[in-house]
Amino acid sequence: MADGTGPVTRAQRQARTRETLIVTARRMFLADGYGATSLDKVALEAGFSKGAVYSNFKNKEELCLAVLDSIQQRQIDEVAAAFRDHTSLDDRLAAFGRWARERIGQPRWTALEVEFGSVARQSPFVAQALLERHRAVRAAIAQLVEAVLEDTGVEIALTPDQAATALLSLGIGLGAQRSLDPDVDVEVFTATLRAVMGLPSS
Repeated sequence: MADGTGPVTRAQRQARTRETLIVTARRMFLADGYGATSLDKVALEAGFSKGAVYSNFKNKEELCLAVLDSIQQRQIDEVAAAFRDHTSLDDRLAAFGRWARERIGQPRWTALEVEFGSVARQSPFVAQALLERHRAVRAAIAQLVEAVLEDTGVEIALTPDQAATALLSLGIGLGAQRSLDPDVDVEVFTATLRAVMGLPSS
């Protein structure tokens, strides 16, 4: 039965298996690294056969992309919530600052992204997939910037796309630095946002 509403369909079972594999792989990739985690290990840890893995993902690269998608989507959702759940611009920026302190440069996330990014040098498939995902993240940030500007009436010299590129680049750079040095001050992220918007420093 599926929540008491009827029998579980094949599609539902496959969706649940896929999600379990992503959750398991995410935990293992973050703990042990991309290179040390095999599909056999993921299948064993998740309680499935290796065939179940291959019925959902063609290879380890595709599974890791799904893991990175889940991590990036969570980050985007959290940033959007930080702005959505507050009304004043100052409160929104303060909420964003709290998110940045908690999330930017978490060593395991950054290490996985860097390790997997090196695969792109040997795999055109991975290179293209990462390109598409970076463009999608930039587009999501641009939409958020545009929505905030419209909501607050603030005008900036940059286009939403330019602001998104600058913010994503700053976030990636801060993440890389903070993964090595946890004392790196991420308050510069919020300070940069305020400067872009022509607001006084808090």
